[in-house]
Amino acid sequence: MNILLLSLILCLSIFSLIAKDLLHAVIALSAISILSALLFTFLKAPDVAITEAAVGTGVSTIIYVWAIRHTKRKDGDK
Repeated sequence: MNILLLSLILCLSIFSLIAKDLLHAVIALSAISILSALLFTFLKAPDVAITEAAVGTGVSTIIYVWAIRHTKRKDGDK
């Protein structure tokens, strides 16, 4: 199970690096945080898992989306 989670984290990390749309990259980073929290749960570190879920998935995603919404796009979309 750990290998599967680590493989998914690696794939999402690569996707977040090559994604053209910043919002897609932020969603991938949020999914990485969820999978990391799940991995920490399987490794019997519930306190770290709760912190990762709260900060990594919640707070960081909100800050990134807020920053993306307040920037202008160069390509003219939206």
